Amino acid sequence: MNKVVVVENLNVMFGDFYAVKNVSFSVTRGEIFGFLGSNGAGKTTTIRVLCGLLPATSGDVVIDGVKFIAGSENLIKKKIGYVSQKFTLYDDLTIGENLELAAKLRNVTTDVYKERKKQLLEFIGFKNNNDQIVAGLPGGIKQEIALVAALLHDPKIIFLDEPTAGVAPVARDKFWNLIKKLSAAGKTIFVTTHYMDEAENCNRIALMRSGELIALDSPHNLKKITYQRSIYSLTARNAEARRYLVANASGLFDMFAPYGLHYHAIIADVFEEREILEHLEKYCSFQKIPPSLEDVFIKLLEEDRR
Repeated sequence: MNKVVVVENLNVMFGDFYAVKNVSFSVTRGEIFGFLGSNGAGKTTTIRVLCGLLPATSGDVVIDGVKFIAGSENLIKKKIGYVSQKFTLYDDLTIGENLELAAKLRNVTTDVYKERKKQLLEFIGFKNNNDQIVAGLPGGIKQEIALVAALLHDPKIIFLDEPTAGVAPVARDKFWNLIKKLSAAGKTIFVTTHYMDEAENCNRIALMRSGELIALDSPHNLKKITYQRSIYSLTARNAEARRYLVANASGLFDMFAPYGLHYHAIIADVFEEREILEHLEKYCSFQKIPPSLEDVFIKLLEEDRR
């Protein structure tokens, strides 16, 4: 497989603190690669290194054949596009002015810019006036225009750092359809998100915890490996039953986590599972469910607190 991102034994230290510790992974061409973890897990620091913005304390990073060494930062930046949750566009400029500025910063010639702009606006299905001020656009449209700006120089790798945070669900779905089209066209997508339903769209997911890489696999395999016991969705019959479940969770369950109006739980004693479920019938209704990525995320992060 054609690896376009290769990270080997990456360490980033700030004083005596390891922001990233001994992280290794690779990403192939056309892959949608999810990068997950709670705040402070080391995701942003790793991305800054991969974008050529921050030197590593030790370890190797290769971006589309270019090794990150002093003096190679601009070569790496030419190969990547970047879209963040905010600050990608200037609100007081028009759509056209934002795109023209992005092209000039990337040294895209005028003729190439005009052709790429036309192609990319058609790609996102944008048919409105380019003279609109960005500040007045809905969040989903802003991010689509930001994606166009990041693609003007035709990068091989696109970093999307929580690109749909705060965006309406319909707009999120549209944005992810664009991501899938880019992947199908051979672009490598490196995405962070706090939406577990979005993470399901990734070919593989890397999970960071306290600066370390603790899991790396497809969504299907992560769920299969992390949970080999039955998971139940519990719905308390009333407020008193809810209080009972919460008060007795440590004795009844190996896992007990709120999930909207329900709880996801694993029975503590596998040999007494049937009897415990019969006992729980007076307090809640329940059904066996497949594990979700959110279940995986919670379980692996909880292990860090034990």
